[in-house]
Amino acid sequence: MTAISVQDLVVRYGEVTALDGASLEVAPGRVTGLIGMNGSGKSTLFTAIMGMLRPDAGTVALGGADPRAARARGLVGYVPQSEHVDWAFPVSVRDVVMMGRYGHQGLTRRVRPADRRAVAEALERVELTEYADRQIGRLSGGQRKRAFVARGIAQGARVLLLDEPFAGVDKRSEATMVSLLRELAADGCTVLVSTHDLHALPQLADEAVLLLRRVLFQGPVQEALAPERLALAFGLDPLGRLDEGGAA
Repeated sequence: MTAISVQDLVVRYGEVTALDGASLEVAPGRVTGLIGMNGSGKSTLFTAIMGMLRPDAGTVALGGADPRAARARGLVGYVPQSEHVDWAFPVSVRDVVMMGRYGHQGLTRRVRPADRRAVAEALERVELTEYADRQIGRLSGGQRKRAFVARGIAQGARVLLLDEPFAGVDKRSEATMVSLLRELAADGCTVLVSTHDLHALPQLADEAVLLLRRVLFQGPVQEALAPERLALAFGLDPLGRLDEGGAA
């Protein structure tokens, strides 16, 4: 079964078309790199996959289910860009990971032994056990990203979306994150990662998607990294000139 299915997706914000007939399919247990320049529609695609917007046309399904239903069941997790998080908010790392258990706790949000075990196991998986009681903003950039991955693990997410997880992260933390995502994929989790770090892509991803309001290419990483394909994805013609309507 296809884990993520996006068919002919169109999303408009007023006069601006963010996605224009985008289609892709991602199989379970794979890491897929999503590549595109700023404004190419990556964040809009993530929002649509999460079921947090209603597209103007097209469909999205997660494991054959409506994305809103999948999100309600905790099957999809999200690791946001750092600038979208209030790091001064007074919550601990454990609190952030426990948020992944909310869907298992019912309306009372009563924490049960199973929730504590799931959080402890997730923290151990991402190597943050010793930082569990630290305020989330006091972690390094790489540790913050791992805390949100731990939230998805505790949640039981089978689809994990990561928006620029390597931005502002040192190489050692990046290597740790790459290894962790590969392990999650080996366990059957489907991972979709937007990234500008093309050098790490061959070690990270099984395949790559080039996006510029629509999917220009989906396939092997090395083929995606061909200069002529990257030029088109970043709004340039193969000679490196700015394409009409694009941006450098």
